[in-house]
Amino acid sequence: MQFKIFQVLSTDKAAVEELNLFLRSHRIVSIQKAFSLIGDACVWNFCVEYLDLETKTEFKKSKNESIDYKDVLSPTEFEMFSQLRDLRKELAQKEGIPVYSVCTNEQLAAMIQKRCDTIGTLKKIPGFGEAKADKYGAAFLKLLSTLDGKETDETSGESDDSDSGAGQSSSGVAQGD
Repeated sequence: MQFKIFQVLSTDKAAVEELNLFLRSHRIVSIQKAFSLIGDACVWNFCVEYLDLETKTEFKKSKNESIDYKDVLSPTEFEMFSQLRDLRKELAQKEGIPVYSVCTNEQLAAMIQKRCDTIGTLKKIPGFGEAKADKYGAAFLKLLSTLDGKETDETSGESDDSDSGAGQSSSGVAQGD
């Protein structure tokens, strides 16, 4: 993994566009930001951790080779990945199907990297379409929300920020079809 630092003046539209272009063209692992004053200028500082293009290309090309997700994901993301794999295994066992029929490791990694928090974001993952989102989406979103420390409405898959401290157990919520 590599790092790139950006300093963006609040009025510098070219620097904002450069940052956005970089973010769109790389596989981003994490972003840390800080606001600072340099003299009279307001500056945003961004530290972007990303995978280099060669790793990104190898990630897509190596369909016959196994991928070590410990190398691709950060330690925190890998812990989330492991818990998602456990959930996938439970879902597959309940239905008596292979785990890859629920979703692939690549799709699990994409859930984490894309920070999926709605059914709509799950559907954008290649191979995780309408049927899988409807069947397994609520379970994956529930786990992702607990791992991220935020509550998610299981029926719609949308974040519910207004109730984040309500103290209700999500296990009593009926799942919609």
